[in-house]
Amino acid sequence: MVDLNDVALFVQVVKAGSFAEAARRIGIPSNTASRRIQQLEEEFGLRLLHRSTRRLTLTDAGESLYARSADQIEALSEAALELAEGGQVPSGKVRVAAPADFFNWFRLEWVNEFLATFPKVRLEFALSDARADLVAAGIDVAIRTGAITEPTLIARRVGSNRATLVASPAYLAARGTPQSLEALATHDCLAFPPASGRVVWHLNGPDGLADVEVRGRFYANTALALLKASIADMGIALLPDVMTSQYVHDGELVRVLPDYGIGGLELFLVYQSRHQMPRALNVFIDFAMTRMVTAGLVSAD
Repeated sequence: MVDLNDVALFVQVVKAGSFAEAARRIGIPSNTASRRIQQLEEEFGLRLLHRSTRRLTLTDAGESLYARSADQIEALSEAALELAEGGQVPSGKVRVAAPADFFNWFRLEWVNEFLATFPKVRLEFALSDARADLVAAGIDVAIRTGAITEPTLIARRVGSNRATLVASPAYLAARGTPQSLEALATHDCLAFPPASGRVVWHLNGPDGLADVEVRGRFYANTALALLKASIADMGIALLPDVMTSQYVHDGELVRVLPDYGIGGLELFLVYQSRHQMPRALNVFIDFAMTRMVTAGLVSAD
């Protein structure tokens, strides 16, 4: 008969991304955790995990077992935690994956406010424009834009944003302000490194979708670097308003061809399960969504 404790251990191993981390969290030796999962595989007569020196990956059978058991295990763990703690106070660590420029627009004063409100919660941020693997990186919640392709993840929509063209007043004074999309061909445009040798911006305008090929002498693989380059008078950049609005307000940047841009850039908070979330994670998600919407960083429409 299958031991449900071993199923619970399997769920913890998947969430932790390794036997060692799962064993550390539970308080058992790593080799014991590995042996118990091996016994569970023998009980099922199926391999649940592919093991390598660098990481663990789920087999089809492992994905099926995780999908069917994770929520129930979380519910039981949460119920036990509530009985043990006997309270409603959020506590523990919340690990957040966010874009590299996150704290350029999500104010650290808000983070300080959250920590003061929930003194038993610890926040740990992993900042990168690369899309984090929540399981492998031990991420509780990720802040993402664009389509969410992982079927096992829950995506909670925060709102939508728009990307527009911006440049510094000094750059425009030196090079002139373009009055048409065609005029962009004479300007230094700041963009991500082109995979095909050409940079084409797909913009929505008064007459619908318009494609414009642009060129420049500075490319970078993070939006934060492009933002800093535009502030440093190096050219025209196409960036989300959530990144640039404060700089436009302060006069460090100016919108260029404001009738053109990219709309519908949706922002999501992504996590592994909506059922029986740790209270610390739940309150952080609610807090972050409220701050981003009320500050006008995204439209809730």
